Amino acid sequence: MNKKSLAILLRARMRPNNSTKLALAPLTNEVNLMQSSGSHAAQHVPENENKSRKEFEHVRESMRLAISMNKTEVLDTVLNDFSEGYFSLSYDNRRRLLLVLAKEFDLNRTQVRELIKQYLGVSGEEAQLAGAEEDGGYPAGFYRIERNLRHALKPMYESLFEQLNMHPGGLKFLSCLRADILSIIAEENIASLRALDSYLKEKLSTWLSPAVLELYQITWNDPASLLEKIVAYEAVHPISNLIDLKRRLGVGRRCFGYFHPAIPGEPLIFIEVALLKNVAQTIQEVLWNDPPIPECEATCALFYSISSTQPGLAGINLGKFLIKRVITLVKRDMPQISTFATLSPVPGYIQWLLPKLASQLKLAEVEGISQSLEDRSNSTFLDNLLEPEEEKALMDLSDCRESVAGRNGTDILLNLLTSRNHEWSNSDKLLSVLKAPLLRLCARYLLQEKKRGKALDSVANFHLQNGAMIERINWMADRSEKGLNQSAGIMVNYVYRLGHIEEYAQSYFSTGNIHASDDVRCYAEPSKGQDKKKNQIEDNMP
Repeated sequence: MNKKSLAILLRARMRPNNSTKLALAPLTNEVNLMQSSGSHAAQHVPENENKSRKEFEHVRESMRLAISMNKTEVLDTVLNDFSEGYFSLSYDNRRRLLLVLAKEFDLNRTQVRELIKQYLGVSGEEAQLAGAEEDGGYPAGFYRIERNLRHALKPMYESLFEQLNMHPGGLKFLSCLRADILSIIAEENIASLRALDSYLKEKLSTWLSPAVLELYQITWNDPASLLEKIVAYEAVHPISNLIDLKRRLGVGRRCFGYFHPAIPGEPLIFIEVALLKNVAQTIQEVLWNDPPIPECEATCALFYSISSTQPGLAGINLGKFLIKRVITLVKRDMPQISTFATLSPVPGYIQWLLPKLASQLKLAEVEGISQSLEDRSNSTFLDNLLEPEEEKALMDLSDCRESVAGRNGTDILLNLLTSRNHEWSNSDKLLSVLKAPLLRLCARYLLQEKKRGKALDSVANFHLQNGAMIERINWMADRSEKGLNQSAGIMVNYVYRLGHIEEYAQSYFSTGNIHASDDVRCYAEPSKGQDKKKNQIEDNMP
């Protein structure tokens, strides 16, 4: 495929409203196909049922053979039959097959229980003999039972995974298989499937270790088939046209991908980098900077998009190793780069804030509290989301031409954020009033809202566990529909300080401690910010 063909492909396939979505897992595609076929499929149910049953039994038998067989020359044929047959199955049959794999080819629990009894049944006298052994070890019986127990705790489907991993195209197939498992788990909480997913995830994490992954810089001169995948899988900032793609791969920009030898020509994950003089505060500076600065003048490498191409590798942190290797590579090639930062979305902010606002309004109604700020501050359960000056500024909007209905500041804020087409984003007056509360609440969301001791926001958790710190929160940094929907246009700069990456990562991992700049902390704790400003004024006084 030449560049001209790629351009035609881009124009034909790209849909701006849907370009942020990753390629669907095979199972999800099957679901959509079945839904779209609707009544037409129903007319052929009797004859199709028999065919579908035969296909399922054939794939099930090939799966059984693959698990039990050891002859390499025959095994390759069986694995081909299984993988090809799997993709031909309907949604229901894939689900049935995965349940069979999870339940019938799990570990032998009867054998495990028997071995545990043997282990516990070793006499106390034999245990005491440990001190008499020359090497200070336990009697041979202990080691034998432990060895047998380790073997028994391996599920039978382990052999299928390992054989597929060594089979041509097998690693890609396993990724698709796990994507289907994740799709089912999202709808149904099935314990056996969760165990299957957990085991496969562990295997994939081992097989995709950094030692076997290849870091490659993707350029405009690469095959069109590869560039097409970059367009298709870009999940953060959709590539709008061929010019946009060429700009992202041109002067002042870099794109790096992690590749695996078993999946040639397709990155598992890729990262886009902008070379700048300063850390950008808006995505417009990155995507619309034309022409870019000379690379010799750049002092900042800004990571502005990280996209995974394989839904089945969800939860496997390839990005951690990718960022560290890219930092090392860029620093080696461009020693003048001293700052490594991101311009990142806050995907969970509005999703967290809107229910928070709504619940506070509902709680106020239930408690029968009047709508004054003083009364609400005396409530045991109400969370005062707004500062007094923010409440007043929002209430004063009722006297302006941008009049917004609402019983109090919280109600007005909720109405604005849920307004049609984000009308508030086009009003300078509304933007000035909303800036303070939305930035402060975003800082609170990033620093204080936790899940299992870690940052609630997925992007924040990703960068913090990789050793970054929260440097700056940027107002109206992404005015796209997606940016306004997920974070009211707010974006965050995370900074990777070269001398502290491992220290920050370990601190976050062990205690959940989030490293952030003083400015960000001042947003979350306004009183401290006011004290800081007061001290600065006093220091400047003669």
